[in-house]
Parts: sequence; C-alpha cells; structure tokens
Amino acid sequence: MSLSDSIADGLTCIRNANRVKKERVDIKASKALVEILKVMRQERFIYDYRLIDDKKQGILRIYLRKASESLRKINKIVRVSRPGLRIYTQKSEIPTVLNGFGICILSTPQGILSGDEARKRNVGGEVLAKVW
Repeated sequence: MSLSDSIADGLTCIRNANRVKKERVDIKASKALVEILKVMRQERFIYDYRLIDDKKQGILRIYLRKASESLRKINKIVRVSRPGLRIYTQKSEIPTVLNGFGICILSTPQGILSGDEARKRNVGGEVLAKVW
C-alpha cells in the first residue's frame, strides 16, 4: 500500500505511541520526516531518533519519553498543511502555539524549521505541523 502523505502517517504513529505510553516507535523513513524529527529533538519533544537501513526505504526508530514519567512532553500533534490543502504563511504571520509552549514546524526555502527559528531567519513557508 502506498502512502499519499508520509508526514501525516509518521505523525499519527508518534501520536498513537505517545498516547499508549510506548518508549519507542518505528515508522517508514522519508527525508521530510527526518528533518521534522531534527526539529522535534532540538525542541526536546522527543529524546532521539535513529535511521535503520533495511535495504529498502529505511526505518526511523523514534525514542519517546519513558512510560514511567507522569508528564509526557507531547500532548498533541496536528498536521496543518496536507496534500489537498496547502497552508502557507508569511514571515510576519508565523503562528504561535499555546502562547509559546508549543512549536510550529515550517517548510521554508532554508529547510524545515521551527516557527521561532523561521522568525529569526526572517522567512515564511508552508506550515507542516503544530506540536504541544
């Protein structure tokens, strides 16, 4: 089965694994997902991720917070822009998520960045997801 939206599928797997308090989750790899995970690791929403070579597409193993912790970092992940409806934003209108407690992930001409980093670099782009 081919996926039309690998980003939404990856975010859904992370959301479901976080909801049942798993410590790690494996998803199919893509270049966009690797960049999104870099931003999430930089903002400390996940511990780490690892790319595992399986002689095909590859697998991303994502390490979430431990199940024993009462406060899990990811409360919600929302896919904003999708293949049927692209959402773009200008540099002056980059959304803030929960008054700064969450992050907005953007695809910009300078790569996939968090909303704060895009404001610092003074670029806008496509709003991929919001995480809080």
